[in-house]
Amino acid sequence: AAVSNAVVSIAITTGNGKALGSGVIFDKEGHIITNNHVVAGASEIQVTLADGRVYDAETTGTDPATDLAVIQLKDAPDNLTVAQLGDSDKLATGQDVMAIGNPLGLSSTVTTGIISALDRPVVNSQNEDGSGGSASSAVYTNAIQIDAAINPGNSGGPLFDEKGRVIGITSSIATMGRSSSGEGGSGSIGIGFAIPVKLADKVAKQLIKSGTATHAYLGVTLDTDGATADGEKRAGAKITSVEGGSPADKAGLKKGDVVIAIDGKTTAQGSALTGYVRQYSANDKVKLTVIRDSKKQDIDVTLAERKDS
Repeated sequence: AAVSNAVVSIAITTGNGKALGSGVIFDKEGHIITNNHVVAGASEIQVTLADGRVYDAETTGTDPATDLAVIQLKDAPDNLTVAQLGDSDKLATGQDVMAIGNPLGLSSTVTTGIISALDRPVVNSQNEDGSGGSASSAVYTNAIQIDAAINPGNSGGPLFDEKGRVIGITSSIATMGRSSSGEGGSGSIGIGFAIPVKLADKVAKQLIKSGTATHAYLGVTLDTDGATADGEKRAGAKITSVEGGSPADKAGLKKGDVVIAIDGKTTAQGSALTGYVRQYSANDKVKLTVIRDSKKQDIDVTLAERKDS
């Protein structure tokens, strides 16, 4: 019961009508984490707590780059149930999970399943969808993949571990032929995605402090390609251009380099490298494993931070 009390229903009004999403209570001040695509473009936001109390809310800040947002209750009560956050770095494939949200308007619906994969690269180009709101920027997420049923209205709701700790924010599903932010299309086919709570916590704190979030960047454009070194062909993120003066340029990365890992984490796709980099902060030092001229080498890069518009 305490777990479900931290989950809220979010009703928004936009120029295109009304829609419903979910969220999770982040602190005693009434800040709530949800998805950017749930609240983007909202002219009015109302939040219904698990016990039925209804409050108006306002947007604290949004981050289209990660599809995260924070809203705050107006005149928040002093007896809110704040969610306990877990550690998304310690998850394991096959681990039991539980999602709570408002699929198809059915409030406080619980679905269960397992973690199907970790660090799954997911790219969504967000547009108008069934959960309301719009965002024009592409979202790169190294997501938690789950098989718990996720449908329209689950957006922004929490994913819990077996001890009731939030380990992710549900954000999208795969549908037949496409990946859908906001769980549009044909509904759940057992492939859902959640934003790791470590990233959600970091972004939420930035949004509460300043209303905006910043993300580390390399300063490269990427494609997905392979390269051979030591007799083995490896898939990776191929650098197609390097921005002058960027962290990548200063570290000596070159066009044609294929990055196969960052700090030991495999980057078999260009989107995977982008998703990992966005999890870091300014001045963080990372080790990229790169194949260049059929030779594997490690290159240290000090990341910078760029504010997303």
